Amino acid sequence: MRQRDLIPFFAMTFFIAWGVLGLYIFAPDTMTRMFGNLTGGHPLFYLAVYAPAISALILVLYRHGIQGVRSFLSRLLLWRASIYWYVMLVFIVPLVFYIGAFFKQGALENLFPFASATAYLSALCLMAVKGPIEEIGWRGLALPMLQRRMAPIWAALLLGIIWALWHLPAFMLSGAPQSAWALTPFLVGTVALSIIVTPLFNHSRGSILLPAFFHLQVINPLWPDAQPYDTWVFVIVAVILVWLHRKTMFSRHDAVTEVVAE
Repeated sequence: MRQRDLIPFFAMTFFIAWGVLGLYIFAPDTMTRMFGNLTGGHPLFYLAVYAPAISALILVLYRHGIQGVRSFLSRLLLWRASIYWYVMLVFIVPLVFYIGAFFKQGALENLFPFASATAYLSALCLMAVKGPIEEIGWRGLALPMLQRRMAPIWAALLLGIIWALWHLPAFMLSGAPQSAWALTPFLVGTVALSIIVTPLFNHSRGSILLPAFFHLQVINPLWPDAQPYDTWVFVIVAVILVWLHRKTMFSRHDAVTEVVAE
């Protein structure tokens, strides 16, 4: 992959997602008549969500062919990381939501908001095939390429801002899940999440699997709705992680920069 491939990656990622959502914003009657109301489960919404992954796979296929795509996707099998990171993924992330919910009135009244375990698992599976797929593009391609030119902390901040801005059209659509969220905490929280996942990515030697699992934990429907308080807790976690990993976060020495394993 060449450094300038970041330009078509971001261009395609925004074009696909903003194109789909923009049509529903500026031509809602026509789009609704042709394709139906846009909801979080609509195929076109999935197309928009999958834009980073689609763009990454197109570029890898163009540069490296089918074998390159296989090698790229093999990073979905990288699971080795310190137990420290698994504690964060399994325990710390949920704890953030419960701490945030403590400050939000009524957030802890229903600790299991599903009729059955089957209903929860169904909701979790729907989430698993939505947001985490983004990581094929964001952490699979964009982050390692950004780290070729800048230290992980700056790559995380830049990618976090881009990642946050990419979601903006969803806040303008009544059928999109983001339409019910507060914009500013979401933008700040997205940057904080980008910072948190960066040392995880580097310490797992470029795993796409673990950032995807982190993404799933962040949108896990079991956790209480703690917005916007959970955002500020994630900011605190991000600051702590940067401090703990300050030697690697401010240096490119151990940063993962490889997109397609040789």
